[in-house]
Amino acid sequence: MDDKAKKGKQASIEGFAHEHIVAGILMKKLQNVSLVDLPLSPYDIIIVFKTEDGKEDIIRAQVKTARKSISFTGGTRGGVDREYKSGVKEYVQTTETSDVVIGVHPLDDSLELYFVPTILIEELKQKSISLRKIAKLKNNYEILRHCKDREFVINKCKEYGII
Repeated sequence: MDDKAKKGKQASIEGFAHEHIVAGILMKKLQNVSLVDLPLSPYDIIIVFKTEDGKEDIIRAQVKTARKSISFTGGTRGGVDREYKSGVKEYVQTTETSDVVIGVHPLDDSLELYFVPTILIEELKQKSISLRKIAKLKNNYEILRHCKDREFVINKCKEYGII
């Protein structure tokens, strides 16, 4: 296996591992969390919150490994398990495909989670963002909880200087 293939395989393994680790972190904190086992789904994790009226609010989360920035694109496959299928096109995450992108920033012995609502992604109209630009979204569970509330997300992101 050449060096490029080894790097691709490792990136694929890290991506799957990060999905499981994030699900575990969220499960410890929020309880009702599940991995999605649908290979063509635009999201990886489902988070269920109880609303004040006793109903359920379901949040669809896409997990992305983020070293210096978070990519908001999907529909393509990297690594050695890449398979090209006609009709499958790259897309940018929107409120139609998921509710939040969770950027996983690996450190030496821990992870940082960046919660980026797709409402913000639609507002920014870009395919990625630097982690430095969204520092206030790091481990920000309030943003995660309200990621589907447009007014809340926009006001907070203006307050944080993101938009």
